Amino acid sequence: MRALEEVQIAAWGYPEREVLPGTMLRISAATGGIVLGAYPEGSDVPFGLAYGFPAMRAGRPGHPPELWHHSHLLAVAPRWRGSGAAVALKLAQRQAALAQGHTRMTWTFDPLIARNARLNLGKLGARAVSYHPDWYDLGTDVPADRLMVEWDLTREVSGRSADLPGGETVLAADGAEPGTPKLDAATSLLLAEVPIHAETLPTEMRLRWRLALRAVLGGYLARGYAVTGLARQGERAWYVLERSAGDTQGV
Repeated sequence: MRALEEVQIAAWGYPEREVLPGTMLRISAATGGIVLGAYPEGSDVPFGLAYGFPAMRAGRPGHPPELWHHSHLLAVAPRWRGSGAAVALKLAQRQAALAQGHTRMTWTFDPLIARNARLNLGKLGARAVSYHPDWYDLGTDVPADRLMVEWDLTREVSGRSADLPGGETVLAADGAEPGTPKLDAATSLLLAEVPIHAETLPTEMRLRWRLALRAVLGGYLARGYAVTGLARQGERAWYVLERSAGDTQGV
């Protein structure tokens, strides 16, 4: 468990105060949480981590509480990114959650990080159902907004096409900057551009993209759309938003 603290530092450069301690991982694993480590063959030094815990919300009057698994951490050391380890960890976490009787998993991710969107929406087939501004209130120059993802564990895991579909564009780049968001679209399929490598942009530029995506994704998700994929066209990437077919259980 202590070694998994180092995985978090390697993956995100966390200061010590932000690291989830091994003691919490230990007690969580003993009381219904799921703690998974990824190791090189023949080594006892982990390079990856998946961690989550049971979540509950009061049901409607006369109905039992809603129960599901919330995945809090997925970390892979930088040199292992692109190896398939992140997908393997999520699939193992899925199997462990199913074994506990859960049929749904949620987690959050930064909508500015396109590679994470590709994993969550494209490879795993999850969908983003709600937008949360300044989710962690870190006091940084660029607020820590997050998309909440839902993953139906009862469905077979299948990736979604990365090809750009036809749809109405509601956000597109104007050079390196975001263009003006279109907030009054009503078609069933929408496209919102996201920088491929936003983490390398200057702070002021990342902030402009953050606020543009907040307006677009937050606005349309609140109106009943879901983010169902990340499409690519050359060196550009686009969130695919679809009008939800039914009620969501989004957190």
